[in-house]
Amino acid sequence: MNRFFIDPHDVSGDSIVLDSETFDHIRVLRLRPNESFIVCDAEGNEYECCLGDNTDDKTVKIIKKYLSTGEPNVKCFVFSAYTKGERLEYTVQKSVELGAHEIILFESERCVAIPRDILKKTDRLQRIALEAAKQCNRGIIPNVMHGGRFTDILNKADECSDLPLLFYECEKDHSVKNILEQYFPASYDHINHKINSVSIITGPEGGFEPREIDEANSKDIRVVSLGPRILRSETAPVVALTAVMYHTGNL
Repeated sequence: MNRFFIDPHDVSGDSIVLDSETFDHIRVLRLRPNESFIVCDAEGNEYECCLGDNTDDKTVKIIKKYLSTGEPNVKCFVFSAYTKGERLEYTVQKSVELGAHEIILFESERCVAIPRDILKKTDRLQRIALEAAKQCNRGIIPNVMHGGRFTDILNKADECSDLPLLFYECEKDHSVKNILEQYFPASYDHINHKINSVSIITGPEGGFEPREIDEANSKDIRVVSLGPRILRSETAPVVALTAVMYHTGNL
């Protein structure tokens, strides 16, 4: 079933007034009157709707409302260092598909491709997030934003989540498996559990500088390993997010 996102303020009683872009998209798809489609308000609510007999009317009828089933019960914030070319687009797309709540981009010492126009870059990546959210049945559109420099995002990761994790290829003592088993035991119950949000921090192509790891260790950030193999910069956040989703029963 076709899926669209709208502003929650466009919902009024038993109908929704579509914006021009969404309405034009529906016309391109040649949806017939009484043919159902899904409208999401980006706040986790979904509406099964249909067009009226007047196909030029942007007001559509709500058939049924329900909560989205595509949202995880654990909020995951993905902090990704800027990477080159399509790597960052891949990270954003797959993070949205896997259930990331928010994607924050940051500058690290070994970044080799910080965009000149950050606003233009994040606007493009936000569009990619929107299309991915439509495709994978998300109930929200995860925000994609610039988080500043490494120190800034360490503070934000600690503030916005119960369990901030930084993934470092040289870490030997703490694996992601052990950490997740410690904080999300087999008896994990997301309703009564104290850990309901996780931050995932991954580095650029060249990895993190040792002094950046020292800084993370000096704060309330858990430095962990993704295993004995060194993953590419666009692979690491996807693998880390997959591990959290799997371990918390969201896959």
